[in-house]
Amino acid sequence: MNKSKMLLLALLAGLLLGGPAIPASAAGFLPARPPLDDSIAANRPAQGYYSTAAAMSLATGEGKAKPMVAAGSLHVLGLRSDGVVVHAGDNCCGQRNIFGWSDIIHIAAGDKLSVGLKSDGSVVAAGRGNLGELDVGDWEDIVQVAAGHTHTVGLRSDGTVVAVGDNSAGQCEVSAWTDMVQVAAGELHTVGLRSDGTVVAAGDNRYGQCDVGGWTDIVQVDTGEYHTLGVKANGTVVAVGDNSHGQCSVDGWTGIIQVAGGWFHTLGLKSDGTVVAVGENTYGQCDVAGWRDIVHISAFHRQTMGLRADGAVVVVGNNYHGQNDVGEWSGVTAVAGGQMHTLGLKTDGTVVATGSNVHGQTDVGDWQSILEVSAGRLHSVGLRSDGAVVAAGGNHSGQCDVAGWSEIVGVSAGDSHSVGLRSDGTVVAAGDNESGQCDVEGWTNIVQVAAGRLHTVGLRSDGTLVAVGDNDRGQCNVADWSDIIEVAAGDFHTVGLRSDGTVLGRGHNFEAQIMVSDWTDIVQLAAARKHTVGLRPDGTVITAGSTEWGRRDVGDWTDIVQVAAGEYHTAGVRRDGTVAAAGIDVELAGWNLGATVLEPEPSGNGVPVGVIVAVVVVVGGAAAFLLLRKRRPRSAGG
Repeated sequence: MNKSKMLLLALLAGLLLGGPAIPASAAGFLPARPPLDDSIAANRPAQGYYSTAAAMSLATGEGKAKPMVAAGSLHVLGLRSDGVVVHAGDNCCGQRNIFGWSDIIHIAAGDKLSVGLKSDGSVVAAGRGNLGELDVGDWEDIVQVAAGHTHTVGLRSDGTVVAVGDNSAGQCEVSAWTDMVQVAAGELHTVGLRSDGTVVAAGDNRYGQCDVGGWTDIVQVDTGEYHTLGVKANGTVVAVGDNSHGQCSVDGWTGIIQVAGGWFHTLGLKSDGTVVAVGENTYGQCDVAGWRDIVHISAFHRQTMGLRADGAVVVVGNNYHGQNDVGEWSGVTAVAGGQMHTLGLKTDGTVVATGSNVHGQTDVGDWQSILEVSAGRLHSVGLRSDGAVVAAGGNHSGQCDVAGWSEIVGVSAGDSHSVGLRSDGTVVAAGDNESGQCDVEGWTNIVQVAAGRLHTVGLRSDGTLVAVGDNDRGQCNVADWSDIIEVAAGDFHTVGLRSDGTVLGRGHNFEAQIMVSDWTDIVQLAAARKHTVGLRPDGTVITAGSTEWGRRDVGDWTDIVQVAAGEYHTAGVRRDGTVAAAGIDVELAGWNLGATVLEPEPSGNGVPVGVIVAVVVVVGGAAAFLLLRKRRPRSAGG
């Protein structure tokens, strides 16, 4: 199947969409193409994608594209009505280097591949191209594109087809195809729909996924990893190929206007805007019974996505560990990010948590009177209003042995150790001390602590720093820093916020995570394994470091009052108490592709500099920060 998708949906075999009687709001997702044979068209409602009346142009007729979505293995694309493509997720091969794209009317995503069809019929592509899948520069008169795992397919306006990329199974041998009206690309096979409603296929046929020679009256096709789907003019569905999880068990479906195939599951969009699903449901990828007003579906891997008529996006399926499922949180005052989990401190002193709970790190439902939270790699720490500390999760190194701590005013959780700041300015630590990261007994006059993976940093009341633990990458070389008001520690790097709003960085810089020398007017910092996050006084967020997994996709965040960095994700608390998240499983439910997105206007209610002095404590898995202030710290006793 247009196999690429992880972060969400799927690539609808070319983003194709298309299907029988689609609601008027959905019409036009596919580019203009030859109409179906009259005998087929006569059996379809007038607003159907392939009806003569609909004769489709991806454009709406008002110079706007029809919004749609496409997902690759680890990245996702969204086409806005203004022809701009938004994106999130992994960028390891440059599949998200699409900033200059414009006038796009159709999108497709492959494994590490992004493809865009322009309104002039040309095609652009980005990502991994070692097999030639990016060689589309000379394509013209294209009306639809599809992306397989590592091959790209284009449908020309004359009904012929072109393909480039991996041809190991013959999936690109489509040069003889004619009279095509739609194409779809799977893992190692390609499918084409003819204007007479018959179907052809090329490529891998190990599971019979290319056995479509007998199909007739087909109006839309899509592919899974090793299965092929077809919607018939009467709204029923046919399927061939791998059925190991029941993904081809679609015999009873009726009223279907579009199908989409994931790795081992199949979706069907009905004419009433509801969705049906069969196949593997290990990750809830088939839990679509409650969906309404859907106009476009996409599936890939073990994810499912639907585009609603109002332009909003809904997603179910593999969310890795769900660390970004924070869309329903409210009344949150601080967040903390671990490796694969997220904590939220609420105004009533309780804590909410989401994500991986393999080690019990999200078992915080009974915590009460909490003032601060911090998330380590596999454990969580909370500071109670009475100065005691609670912890949950992995305790293989004793990092949760904090029951005896008292008079604590700040906490920070590292990879496998926990650090507590006492009210008298001294520091305690528990857990892994292999690199000396817990050797903090002699520290005094400390006002904030931050725990990295194997090192610990303390901020003194005079604005200088102390650090212990692993220093292989120079992350502890901070003795010469001064005028610091906050410190954050990543896996192997340390960042410090000066009173003038500038930032210093030391340590590992392989992912450019300490390229922060040009940052100004920062009011809070967070750091994680490969990235650093800064909060500006106007509520916007800046980042540095790795772009993998979409952890830095915070460019549109506004009205943020606190940020946290996890190993693979970033979280931010909005002024209204809701939470934004970006990362390995981006919360696409927050997307709205239905209208041109305008640049946000300055709110005028930015975070007041010099007022955020509180003890908001947050840590990003192996990275953390505690006190957040924009003015020089007072003495610990102050």
